[in-house]
Amino acid sequence: MKPILHPHYITDEAGKKMSVVLSIDEYESLLEDIEDLAIVAERRDEPTISHEDLEAKLSADGLL
Repeated sequence: MKPILHPHYITDEAGKKMSVVLSIDEYESLLEDIEDLAIVAERRDEPTISHEDLEAKLSADGLL
């Protein structure tokens, strides 16, 4: 379960948001999401396989 973000903003004298502070858990969760998205982007051109073909391959390899 992903933590809900509770950002704390650092503002300038005019009240304009300049920076944000997150808990370590929130920060690490966001890093994991970015890594996952990068992997998806890298693999987007790979061929796909149907669920049935995957089950057949796993069965043939003795993994199911």
